[in-house]
Amino acid sequence: MPEQVQGGDLVRRHRLSTRLWHWTNAVAVLVMLMSGLMIFNAHPRLYWGEYGANADHAWLEIGSNRQGQGMLRIGPAVVETTGVLGVWRNPEGEIKRRAFPWWATIPSRYSLSDARLWHLAFAWVLALGLLAYLLWSLVNGHLRRDVHITRAEWRLSHIWHDVKQHARLRFPTGEAALRYNVLQKLAYAFVLFVALPLLILTGLGMSPGTDAWAPVVTQLFGGRQSARSIHFILAFALVGFFLVHIAMVILAGPINEVRSMITGMYRLPREKADG
Repeated sequence: MPEQVQGGDLVRRHRLSTRLWHWTNAVAVLVMLMSGLMIFNAHPRLYWGEYGANADHAWLEIGSNRQGQGMLRIGPAVVETTGVLGVWRNPEGEIKRRAFPWWATIPSRYSLSDARLWHLAFAWVLALGLLAYLLWSLVNGHLRRDVHITRAEWRLSHIWHDVKQHARLRFPTGEAALRYNVLQKLAYAFVLFVALPLLILTGLGMSPGTDAWAPVVTQLFGGRQSARSIHFILAFALVGFFLVHIAMVILAGPINEVRSMITGMYRLPREKADG
């Protein structure tokens, strides 16, 4: 990258390793989410503790009520979801009573065995890809240089300033656009060091086979059903992250942003004239 850059310059923004991991991770997470929803359809309830069955009290349930309406229940709160969750129609127009609809799952037709195959296959892609990315990012200094949050950035006044700038859709221009702001750093750190590792660990914690070689994993989360609940919560936290991420890409200029993640080249936004 040139020593002096300004708005309008075309510069290299993302390394090849970052771009490869970004798209590999996007595909892996999408497949795991959709296959995970099919697995959830086999027992659409979440519990805390070691055990969970139809007669046990679930803190979350997706299904249908006695009137045949779809519903989502979280604790005592119940929301009707007919047509979206619990009760919906397949492409042939048939009414189905499952938690998540056909278009949100892999496979689209009910198959717990196939969903598990998809889920476990891409779990390896996710885990090995994350490990390789973190190791390479340590070697090339990406984590230290781009994700590390400095002492000054931890100040509440600094964080609040970035929150206000985002709320006003005021994005960095010129050379400043090449650096992650503190909100981006916090979000990426959460995904890299909290959400994805915990998703992998809770996935292991749900497996009966884990008890044979590492029972401490299940015990760490307070039981297999607690691990399943945390796994589900983290999965939808990632969905929230991706929705915000996509919204920011659209607002910041989708062509320029997507090009930078495909080719690595990024055109610096021009500074806006005062007044």
